Amino acid sequence: MHTPASPPETPLPGKRGFLKGLLGLGAAATVIPIQAEATGLNGQPPRRPGMPGKRYGMVVDMRKCIGCQSCTVSCSMENLPPIGQFRTTVLQYEVTPDAGGPTSMVMLPRLCNHCDNPPCVPVCPVQATFQREDGIVLVDNERCVGCAYCVQACPYDARFINHETQTADKCTFCEHRLEAGLLPACVESCVGGARVIGDLNDPDSAISQLLAEHKADIKVLKPEMKTDPHVYYIGLPDAFVHQVDGQAGVRLAGGH
Repeated sequence: MHTPASPPETPLPGKRGFLKGLLGLGAAATVIPIQAEATGLNGQPPRRPGMPGKRYGMVVDMRKCIGCQSCTVSCSMENLPPIGQFRTTVLQYEVTPDAGGPTSMVMLPRLCNHCDNPPCVPVCPVQATFQREDGIVLVDNERCVGCAYCVQACPYDARFINHETQTADKCTFCEHRLEAGLLPACVESCVGGARVIGDLNDPDSAISQLLAEHKADIKVLKPEMKTDPHVYYIGLPDAFVHQVDGQAGVRLAGGH
């Protein structure tokens, strides 16, 4: 009885072939993120749709801030970040003059500055961080891989990796409330009226009139970074303009 010949066995790959195949798989798996990152690093990617014709900004009048942290609480209730992490808060600084004299407390509200040239956007390797046409900077949590590049790129320490979602988190100007015709939670709850948000493209808006009225007193944080921040301060001491560090959280600091 004739027995059909068995097909020749496929030889097992040697170490060289195994490594070559492994490297091939690795290259295929990383080609998309590498291309995305290279594209982003060439400059700011196109902005995504937002509220047409608007450019949102915020004025913080430090003369009216009493450090009550109602903004911190209302933001946490609205957006539900993990306990101990905050999208906005009021940092408390204890300042002692170099020449002596009484120590004073400075209350400095902190949040994402929604910059016109946000350094957090082009460094994102998967384009999860993006800016809308109305200037609001957001994070797509479905795309974010939690690499923290954007956290490191932000000169204002306004970003963090959410302990629960393991993705980037930050102030969004409560864009979901703005789109519904409401104020952000922090603005609505401020007992002193220290926060004013509005459309900078509208010369008749409250924020535009406030900026024009106090033009000589308007300051931004770290202007030397050339990010063109759109959170403006009235009554910000000069000593804080270039030397503000620390993630959003309540702390006492020595004199700056």
